[in-house]
Amino acid sequence: MVSQTVEPFPMTATPDFNKTNGLVPAIAQDAATGEVLMLAWMNLEAWEMTLRDGFAVYWSRSRNRLWKKGERSGNTQIVREIFLDCDSDTVLLKVDQKGKAACHTGRRSCFFQKVENGSIRIISEPLFDPDKIYGQ
Repeated sequence: MVSQTVEPFPMTATPDFNKTNGLVPAIAQDAATGEVLMLAWMNLEAWEMTLRDGFAVYWSRSRNRLWKKGERSGNTQIVREIFLDCDSDTVLLKVDQKGKAACHTGRRSCFFQKVENGSIRIISEPLFDPDKIYGQ
């Protein structure tokens, strides 16, 4: 894996973690295309690590731990811009998605299930086999 230098973000603004029991939703959006890649969760520590290191770090509710996006797959997210919503309880990360996919299913985006006429239509195929990466 190639090491990259990323500029840290100043730590002056902080989401309101008190409103939401310590976690806030964090949306990752492709900085170049605007495509929504995923929704995850951040706690204060994930927020601070993201600001400090410039890579997206989230809180995994299923694993109950911090996770740097791409730590197993290599599909990291370099954070280019950060926005807070009007209530300061949702984070939007504009990222450069490194690697093929943001989704653990192997797809570019986690939003690949389109609802049409009450049914689900899969609109993208996996770009890699998640079993080979995650050993599921």
